[in-house]
Amino acid sequence: MKLELIFLGPPACGKGTQTDKLAKHLGFPHIDTGSLLRVEIAKATPDGLVAKSFIDKGQLVPPELVGNIIRNRLSEDDCKNGYVLDGYPRSLAQAEMLEKINSNIDKEKANFKAIYFDINTELLIERIVNRQSCPKCGEIYNKKFKPTKVENVCDKCNSELKTRADDTEEIARARFETYFRETAPLIEFYEKKGVLYKMNANGSIDEVWNKLIQIINK
Repeated sequence: MKLELIFLGPPACGKGTQTDKLAKHLGFPHIDTGSLLRVEIAKATPDGLVAKSFIDKGQLVPPELVGNIIRNRLSEDDCKNGYVLDGYPRSLAQAEMLEKINSNIDKEKANFKAIYFDINTELLIERIVNRQSCPKCGEIYNKKFKPTKVENVCDKCNSELKTRADDTEEIARARFETYFRETAPLIEFYEKKGVLYKMNANGSIDEVWNKLIQIINK
């Protein structure tokens, strides 16, 4: 049976790390909406050009356009057995749109799971303010939870690491407020449908991974 996986959780909860690893483990495509948009823009596709016109003006990409890009991606052959979707949906309207997309694509009944990374907000603050990234290869580190062998130097390509200007406690708390206001209702939405799986994500990467695999195998 086709396995369709989406992930819910506040910023810095570890979704990106785990979903990338899970996609490789399952042999499914890892579809990150942010990366997907950047690819569409880089390829100068019709949807990408329209998306770029909004981004260049500092405006949000319309949900209908994002939905169209998601639909096209989920329709590709490598998604026929399943997918790992990260960063979508982020609202009830997007969740309803995803249901329509799946119903139009799926020829047979699929196994849909919404996995919620339940985590302590104060731990997330620590993760964010200590986060570093490599501008060259994109690898993510954390001075407290995932330090580099050499301080401020990427283990993979030896580039100097950078810290995002918005990785501050004040901005992080504001992002959490936005998340819980706009995205948290999805938890109730999927819970009512009987497809929500809550997972304690406060542990180490390996601990969270083992819990995730248990959910996938249910």
